[in-house]
Amino acid sequence: MAVRHYILDFKLCGQADHAAAVRGLQSIFQEQEMTETVHDTEGHGYLATFVGKNGRFAVLRVHSHGLVTFDLQCSEGDDLAQVDNLLNALEKKLKTVLHGDIQRVKRLPVLRRGAEVDRYWPTADGRLVEYDIDEVVYEKDSPYQNIKIMHSRQFGNILILNGDVNLAESDLPYTHAIMGSGRERYAGKEVLILGGGDGGILCEVVKLKPKMITMVEIDQLVIDGCRKHMRKTCGNVLDNLKGDCYEVLVQDCIPVLKKFGDEGRTFDYVINDLTAVPISTAPEEESTWEFLRHILDLSIKVLRPNGKYFTQGNCVNLTEALNEYEKLLGRLSCKVDFSKEVVCVPSYMELWVFYTIWKK
Repeated sequence: MAVRHYILDFKLCGQADHAAAVRGLQSIFQEQEMTETVHDTEGHGYLATFVGKNGRFAVLRVHSHGLVTFDLQCSEGDDLAQVDNLLNALEKKLKTVLHGDIQRVKRLPVLRRGAEVDRYWPTADGRLVEYDIDEVVYEKDSPYQNIKIMHSRQFGNILILNGDVNLAESDLPYTHAIMGSGRERYAGKEVLILGGGDGGILCEVVKLKPKMITMVEIDQLVIDGCRKHMRKTCGNVLDNLKGDCYEVLVQDCIPVLKKFGDEGRTFDYVINDLTAVPISTAPEEESTWEFLRHILDLSIKVLRPNGKYFTQGNCVNLTEALNEYEKLLGRLSCKVDFSKEVVCVPSYMELWVFYTIWKK
């Protein structure tokens, strides 16, 4: 059973008067039959915990620098109206006791911790987002990653790989951006897609009547899940791995790229949908940066002289990582130039950077 976590904060204009605040609240805790335990903070304000019926647990902290925080945990099956009354009474009482000293009151929406359906997923720049997810429609562990497809009332089904939101059925702006935002003419062209197991890019490029699309996706289980549960994204293109103008290779793209390079096979467009730019330039991400460089080098070798290479970057706020990626473009075996654009991807709830790269 999930735990509901309530948070109530009072930002004060100056230092808090713990004694007055605590005296004002004691009657409320007594009415709720909550037992108080006061903890020694060695002069750093006031700290008390409260245990009540039905396993309720609360922490009241009066910080000496002018902040009062209250956290309450209770089970999902608790009397929610009673819990709401407790929070309302605390808020009202503190406003009365502290009256003119309150600068701001903040009561956050309840956090549901440990629920069967996980609604909380981080953005690339480390903010926590609560999605309106109500169902897990597909979950598998492949040899490569954990795969979830979860249903959101707002965004439709969302593909989540290893805890990262990848693509929702609402995210056509992502697909259009990584294809060049409508500026390119795919008719009669040869296209290589790296990754893209959700089928979104393949579906959209097929509509533009290319000569041939080759898509290389390593994870069959991603394809299987999206074929069934991401139909608004992929249409029917994943029903068969071969179509009139496309072929899906379920393989590691690195040996495939090397093979194409050895054979002298080239493409008008290479669309890299494998991974975003790492969020960090720290040493532990070194292998991912090396992977990106390797993919870039191999891809540029199979790109025709007037061809375009499209890829995602990352969140616009990750300037250090994006700058590092742009420096990386200057260290490739072939000289390239690039442009970038920023697009709002609905389910990401953040602005996302996309790159267009071409040979000089």
